[in-house]
Amino acid sequence: MFAVFRTGGKQFRAEPGATLLIPTLDAEPGTTVTFEEVLLASQGDEGGEVSVGEPLLEGAKVTAEVVAHDRTKKITVFKRKRRKGYRRKQGHRQGFTVVRVADIAV
Repeated sequence: MFAVFRTGGKQFRAEPGATLLIPTLDAEPGTTVTFEEVLLASQGDEGGEVSVGEPLLEGAKVTAEVVAHDRTKKITVFKRKRRKGYRRKQGHRQGFTVVRVADIAV
């Protein structure tokens, strides 16, 4: 059983027990969150009955537990214009939330 849901402008494939890194949520670690924007769901194993929403599945939801909040490895953003003496160096670390999928209800 799996489902594809949307959060933070991105789509994720969820299976019960799977751990996902999603864009930052405003929820404390240990709390339960529900994703109701389910785009696709499969009832059985791979190749089982698949339900596709147009664009969303009515009444379907993915329930997950917030495990932690963290930030990715630092990347360097560097801008430069040749022959002008213009240089800018900046670092960036994107935040994310770790969730563990508990249940998929179709």
